[in-house]
Amino acid sequence: MTDAAALAFADLQPDDILTTLGDMGFACDGRFIALNSYENRVYQVGIEDSVPIVAKFYRPGRWTNEAILEEHEFALDLAAQEIPVIPPLEIDGRTLHQEGNHRLAVYACHGGRSPDLDNYELQTQLGRLVARIHLEGETRRFSHRPGIDINTYGVESRDFLVDQDFIPEDNLDAYCSVAELVLDGVEACYERAGTVREIRLHGDFHPGNVLVNREQLHIVDLDDTRHGPPVQDLWMFLSGDREEQTPQLAALLEGYQSFRRFDARELHLVEALRSLRIMHYAAWLARRWDDPAFKIAFPWFDSRRYWDDHVLALREQVALMQEAPLEWQDY
Repeated sequence: MTDAAALAFADLQPDDILTTLGDMGFACDGRFIALNSYENRVYQVGIEDSVPIVAKFYRPGRWTNEAILEEHEFALDLAAQEIPVIPPLEIDGRTLHQEGNHRLAVYACHGGRSPDLDNYELQTQLGRLVARIHLEGETRRFSHRPGIDINTYGVESRDFLVDQDFIPEDNLDAYCSVAELVLDGVEACYERAGTVREIRLHGDFHPGNVLVNREQLHIVDLDDTRHGPPVQDLWMFLSGDREEQTPQLAALLEGYQSFRRFDARELHLVEALRSLRIMHYAAWLARRWDDPAFKIAFPWFDSRRYWDDHVLALREQVALMQEAPLEWQDY
């Protein structure tokens, strides 16, 4: 990351967006909408006499060019298998473009709403799609992307928050104590699961990254694609208490098993992965706290109330990781 690239990203203006896309050959009509993205800057941009496009400006320093291109290649491979992901457009034979200090990719624009998690038929459809993603994901490995594991999501998150003095003094002892219990609990869950295969995943697969338009689904935002256990792409579609999650899981895995076998041992990892995500999310906000957009979007972060709630959430996870996993009957 260069200082010039960081400053350009922080000060990205509408004229910069339209000029950059114009230099790439797009006849922008001046209309654009900022889409819901904080890690990168993502915009829907109107095109004269055509449908809109989506332009994604990458945050400097987060991914190397090689890692971004691995994301693009994975998306294109999935699209080639007729899996409804939205891959980057190839323009002049490239998907990643350097225009001045900006790195960006351009996508077709698809509308839709988030899925209804109480719709079991839709859950089954999602399960089928995830299984098809995983069939492609297990054919090879990334060379430039990390995994989802206790070190990158747990230990590094804890250490960053403590070392950078983000934890209020009144919460520090409680946080350090419960974080240690969480990490021990995660290790215990992985031990119960045994050796679980790690494959290429969507990595951040949750309802906000699925667009439903009538009967059609589209999967978006592979920016966090990584290696990890396959259940990572399933557990975020489980909501509510145990009684509510059980039929949701059955519907997801009914669809999943129609394309790929699910290893039931991975159910031991659901609460472990949830715990790691909670820790990783807090550290992600802290790492981006110098970005003014984060202070506007997350004004409650870095408050005493937030850390009280965060410690409480981690304590709840310690208890949940000690419970038996969700039940699933593999027919």
